[in-house]
Amino acid sequence: MSKLLTIIKVTTGGILLYSGSNLLTLNDIFYKKYVIPSFYFFEPETAHSFLIFAGKYGLIPKSYYRDPDSLQTKLWDINFKNPIGLAAGLDKQGEIVKSLHKVGFGFVEIGSVTPLPQPGNEKPRVFRILNKEAIINRYGFNSDGHSIVYERLKQLKNHDGIIGVNLGKNKNSENALDDYVKGIQQFASVADYFVINVSSPNTPGLRNLQKKKDLMNLLNSVIKARNQYCGERMVPLLLKISPDLTDQDKTDIADVINDKKYRVDGLIISNTTTDRDGVNDDANGLEPGGLSGKPLKDKSTKTISEFFKLTNGEIPIVGVGGIFNGQDAYEKIKAGASLLQIYTSFLYYGPPVVVNIKKELDCLLREDNYSSVSQAIGVDSK
Repeated sequence: MSKLLTIIKVTTGGILLYSGSNLLTLNDIFYKKYVIPSFYFFEPETAHSFLIFAGKYGLIPKSYYRDPDSLQTKLWDINFKNPIGLAAGLDKQGEIVKSLHKVGFGFVEIGSVTPLPQPGNEKPRVFRILNKEAIINRYGFNSDGHSIVYERLKQLKNHDGIIGVNLGKNKNSENALDDYVKGIQQFASVADYFVINVSSPNTPGLRNLQKKKDLMNLLNSVIKARNQYCGERMVPLLLKISPDLTDQDKTDIADVINDKKYRVDGLIISNTTTDRDGVNDDANGLEPGGLSGKPLKDKSTKTISEFFKLTNGEIPIVGVGGIFNGQDAYEKIKAGASLLQIYTSFLYYGPPVVVNIKKELDCLLREDNYSSVSQAIGVDSK
């Protein structure tokens, strides 16, 4: 009996040692075969909550990969260690910013944050499409509200990671413009950049703010607020747009932001799509909400290229949508993106995907004799 107990202890110890080693070293095969599939036993939102829990208690392993010089990017007088950021939607409440930076992200965007706390849409509201590596969500800006999220970010005063604050409006707000202005006022001292999110498909009427007249009024208000509340810091102001715009919509948006009076410091392209091409044969494919992941890749890249041309490459673009590897990232850079963000690939492949994208992107740049990301921006769109 004692021999059996010894064997069990040794075997268990070996398994724990093996697992711990692979977790800490961010072994991508181990994560792909064992760690991520274990999350599939849970509903997507429950799995998301586990991830937030892990981040809050320091259970997400740190990356020791050293970013190569080729990936260093300077934009808006901000030095980014690498161009791979985390898109809004994962750390909605600003709870695990430090843990996410330690994974190796060049910047982390929290939110969307609304002025008042709100629960968002009814559950279930997140759906996996495993065979397409896609997700549909209809969270609806579930938010702890400005005050609570601000206090969390305020506690990160000595944190040297770059933090973007994505602003949204309350579902039942009677004055959307005021909601965004309040966000700039609240987070002026803690945000490294702001995002005006008018493109989520999950808040009724929100996308109407992308229409020409509404957009002019909105940008006029938020630019004035930024200038008033941010003082000398002049925090960059970015506009996040939809991939589902018509050609006329795109022209109208470009006309607005090309006007110096309404010029933003950058565009985030793109939010999720309501298009279901490629997923409508899946049981979850027709769920209402925004689709992200691989099916969004080409659509977002095309939109990046179009806006790079429409703005003559003068307004920096953050490319988002379907980035799973270095090649995906490189395509968006060559289409016109200066920075990139991931979300769905992080949920499907875990922390190792961040390092893998950076390594592959560095190799691709060197193969084309580029010494920096900036040299490749928009080469396919010129």
